[in-house]
Amino acid sequence: MIVARFRRQGTGLLTMLKMTFLFAVGAFAALPARADNLLIWNPVQVSDQSYKATMGFRLPFEWETSAGADLGLAATDGDAILPGSGQATLWGKITRVRVTPAGNAQQSAGVRVDTLRGSGSLMLSRAKSFILSDSLDLQTSRFVNVGYDPLAARQTSVTATQAVKLIYPWTGTSLTANGSVTDFGQDFSSTVGVSQNILPNLNLNAAVNDPLSAGRAASVNVNYRVTW
Repeated sequence: MIVARFRRQGTGLLTMLKMTFLFAVGAFAALPARADNLLIWNPVQVSDQSYKATMGFRLPFEWETSAGADLGLAATDGDAILPGSGQATLWGKITRVRVTPAGNAQQSAGVRVDTLRGSGSLMLSRAKSFILSDSLDLQTSRFVNVGYDPLAARQTSVTATQAVKLIYPWTGTSLTANGSVTDFGQDFSSTVGVSQNILPNLNLNAAVNDPLSAGRAASVNVNYRVTW
């Protein structure tokens, strides 16, 4: 009797969550899209029994500040909540962008905390773009991620990544190189590649992973993009 009552209560709770979620989707979908809207609201019905939503706010300061939460829930066909399907992640980010005639620069810092699993991460990034000449542009980026996962073999990890990209706008050609170091040299990986724009929506890409190691691997692919 107790088990049956609990199942009925669980079904009723999930039904109520579905109704609340769908009502919120309809209510916010009716709001007009605004570029200066300070509210972040992005609900998604992934499938018939799976729902996700990102909600939060942003403040248009010199360092644009945003914070919020990612929520998710999934169920079986019988309306029973799937174990481990819940998502409740808190996040925050600050970003600063500077634009000059010669290029632009962006700095950002972000944090994510998984309140259900006890994991989290701190992310710091910096990117710059330069116009080197009439026929050559340069992009550089640096990224540092500090992560904590109590269930992982390495509970704490630090990954630093740096990338450089040379762009020839008139020919549609770009050359890239990036390297990544994890836990102060315990793991290292690198990639060099080239991309060529063949048609307005067709790109040819070639890359070599870890070119200085015996286990290097090459890949070639063609990407076609369609928008409508």
